[in-house]
Amino acid sequence: MIVKISNYGKLDDKNFIEYEVNGLSASQMSFLDKNLEDETEINGDALKIKMYFDDMLYPFQSDVAKFRLDDFIAREEIEMNLFLSSFLEDM
Repeated sequence: MIVKISNYGKLDDKNFIEYEVNGLSASQMSFLDKNLEDETEINGDALKIKMYFDDMLYPFQSDVAKFRLDDFIAREEIEMNLFLSSFLEDM
């Protein structure tokens, strides 16, 4: 499974991150699409997930994130990969 952040920012006063997940089987994509509480969409071979965050939990708002953005993006992609992997164990 490969998780990449495709977009992030603020929309209608809500912080969001959009993830694109590749390398999943059709049954895994379907399972995640049906069972995740966040916005999901299957687009060809990719699953797109859009998550919203409160200001306190949004990972890209700190001053450190502004200077080390690549590190924060990589960490967030790894954390989402681990979350989805553990979620798929319930499949």
